[in-house]
Amino acid sequence: MELIIIGEAVQKSLIDPFNRKIEYVRVSVTDKCNYRCNYCMPERGVHPEGHHSDYLSYDEMARLIKIFVNLGVAKIRLTGGEPLVRKGLASFVARIHSFDGLEDISLSTNAHYLEREAKALKQAGIHRVNVSIDSLKPKRFNLITRGGDLSNVLAGVDKALEVGLNPVKFNMVVMRGTNDDEIEAMVDYGLAKGVEVRFIETMPIGPAGVSMMDQHYSAAKILQRIQQHVGKDLILSTGKTHDGPSKNFKIAGTQTRIGVISAVSQHFCESCNRVRLTAKGVLALCLGQENSVDLRTPLRQGVTDAVLEQLIINAILKKPERHFFNENVHNIEFRQMVELGG
Repeated sequence: MELIIIGEAVQKSLIDPFNRKIEYVRVSVTDKCNYRCNYCMPERGVHPEGHHSDYLSYDEMARLIKIFVNLGVAKIRLTGGEPLVRKGLASFVARIHSFDGLEDISLSTNAHYLEREAKALKQAGIHRVNVSIDSLKPKRFNLITRGGDLSNVLAGVDKALEVGLNPVKFNMVVMRGTNDDEIEAMVDYGLAKGVEVRFIETMPIGPAGVSMMDQHYSAAKILQRIQQHVGKDLILSTGKTHDGPSKNFKIAGTQTRIGVISAVSQHFCESCNRVRLTAKGVLALCLGQENSVDLRTPLRQGVTDAVLEQLIINAILKKPERHFFNENVHNIEFRQMVELGG
């Protein structure tokens, strides 16, 4: 931890062993999902052992988020599973939106319920939304998601744009032989709708992710396809703090941005500024390593905020330098992407 003196106030910040400042926490509000995307979870779904009480309550999540904000975290992304399957999410957003120092609250969703929830989420304090959408063909979308309804998703996107969520981003996991023939169509849809489009390499997380690595399609090939399609230069776009691991480009002559996330072919660990809090209260320090710390147990044992703060500080000191997706695809074979919040 680093202390910065500003006048008489002390501003805390989390610094890991590799001098990276941790300012971003992805909070999974549930590991349940109404879809069964083939790269995210097994076909049978994920059936966690235990009881409903194993999951953090909104009160417990809010308490931990408040501590993170006090330690310098400025950005929270709410994830799942599918966060919109948990009731009361908008009220929870409104609650944490009031925390001094929290500058940005965003949402990752499959958008199945977004048409219903977008207005309330915007009013509560959600600034922007990332939508997982891997095909614009209804039958193919249904197969990839094992039951998803593309019409619901696109209606949710339209509603998000209507209520002023900005930006709306599409996340497309590109799978060779499954949907790689839609790269150009997704770019065109982004141009038509005014949404940002990000293409993501498959990642070997959990049995489902490992099983999909034979369909890996590199970021370099994706960018080559896009440039050939638009017939214009792709201009490197920098300066937005919410880009995260995405390398972004503008299409010359437009305001549309295209991004690629190359977790396997070219890791971006040197700039990693994030950790993940799971719905069961585990602080995961790296998407591609086992390093994690249980915060639920001490939280429920009644420890003080000061003790929880120190536990988080100690945990950040265990954050690894990088993942090894491209060296060992079986490194975290038994962790489910759906439980980690992506």
